[in-house]
Amino acid sequence: MLLISPCRFQALCRHLLTKRVDQCWRHVALVPPGESSQRDNDKGTPQNSETALQKPNAQPWSGLQGGRRRRAWERSLSPLERISQLLPQDSLTEDVLHLRVKPQEEQSDQEGSLTPEAPAAKPRRSFDSSEPCSPCSAPISAPSPREVPFKPGDLVLAEFRKKQRLEFMKMFSLNPEGKLDSNWGLVHHRDIVGRLPGQVLRTTTGFRFLMRRPALDEFVLLMKRGPTISYPKDVNAMLMMMDVSEGDWVLETGSGSGAMTLFLSRAVGSRGRVVSFEVRSDHHGRAVRNFQRWRSAWEVAHGEEWPDNVAFINKDVSSAASDISEVIFDSVALDMLNPQVALPVVHQHLKHGAVCAVYLANITQVVDLLEGVRQCQLPFFCEKVTEVTDRHWLVTPALKKDGSNAPRVPPAGVSQEREPGSNGQEQLEDPSDQEEGLLEMKVSRPFGTVPYIARPHHGHGSHTAFLVKLRKFLPA
Repeated sequence: MLLISPCRFQALCRHLLTKRVDQCWRHVALVPPGESSQRDNDKGTPQNSETALQKPNAQPWSGLQGGRRRRAWERSLSPLERISQLLPQDSLTEDVLHLRVKPQEEQSDQEGSLTPEAPAAKPRRSFDSSEPCSPCSAPISAPSPREVPFKPGDLVLAEFRKKQRLEFMKMFSLNPEGKLDSNWGLVHHRDIVGRLPGQVLRTTTGFRFLMRRPALDEFVLLMKRGPTISYPKDVNAMLMMMDVSEGDWVLETGSGSGAMTLFLSRAVGSRGRVVSFEVRSDHHGRAVRNFQRWRSAWEVAHGEEWPDNVAFINKDVSSAASDISEVIFDSVALDMLNPQVALPVVHQHLKHGAVCAVYLANITQVVDLLEGVRQCQLPFFCEKVTEVTDRHWLVTPALKKDGSNAPRVPPAGVSQEREPGSNGQEQLEDPSDQEEGLLEMKVSRPFGTVPYIARPHHGHGSHTAFLVKLRKFLPA
């Protein structure tokens, strides 16, 4: 065992530290061409021209000179890496040898100059650059124009609002020779063709109508119907219950007017399939026509075809076991008066662990359903029975009867500043538009000085249906 005295150990540490600082100094000091450290010339240390970063007009560094002072170590070094820099190269192993290689990219970033072997550094991207801020350097290009003007055959939704209330809403198909007639005036279809959705048009009597394309939930509410539809708020909850995703096969009993069928068709996509049974021929025909009307309007507006992924069957599902004998479905949606009659046939074609969602109007139907499951000893257990409520709120600036903004009362002792020549009332831009909903008021009042009202709408939503979630299990 080698013993070193404290004095000799301190001297050795000073020697190693001095030698390490000198070696690092050659890497970071700004040395003019042709000059080097006197210590290296005395000891015969070879010049490392590959790692020495040179600057043509640089001055030797001085501790008292101004400017940015460079550190001896530009990056943190581990103790093993520091010791490896002081040992001969032939005495190091391969695991330690790679620590002596300083990344050339870091050198180029530190000094801004390039060594012969270092690749050119990429320029930093500025905030006003037109390149996308994403790992992909290719520009993002849209496959087709996102804003498509109205065309003949398009579905248009016209709406008129008055005093924060929806007074008129109508959905129609564009026909160059048609016209939209209402109690607030007339709009010709030829004036709508060629305009972008969201356009505000005046009727023959001067009222302003907003023209846009309807969404799927609005189409379902405004389309022609035979029986009562499944409302969008309930349909969305059922889709979450069944966990419908693209590529699934879904069984629906009770096509009705086709509301639930349209949402299922969009959920399963082009790789999925929806099989819809309806016992009544008139309801079956209405569902098929509504589905085809939406597909035609979608193709006109988007330039692509809505997937034809629904099979409408005009038959009672209780006697249609042969039609689905070789099919196993990912989920089932029941919308019929007596779903407990169809469950003995349906459960044989449902995956184990999958969900059967039932749409029922009355709570007595829920009781009959659960009693039918118990009596027939079907492999289902009821996870939950829920009702979806929908409440709309009114949030708007408070107005006086004359249409001006109501004043906001300041706290006691605080004076409210007013503009010169102002009487404290904000009038509308056009008094003739006071009764319309698309209003533009002056914004001269400072932020936070206009009082708002927030309350639920007077018309509360009524009850629509109870949703029952049945989970199929594998008996022990």
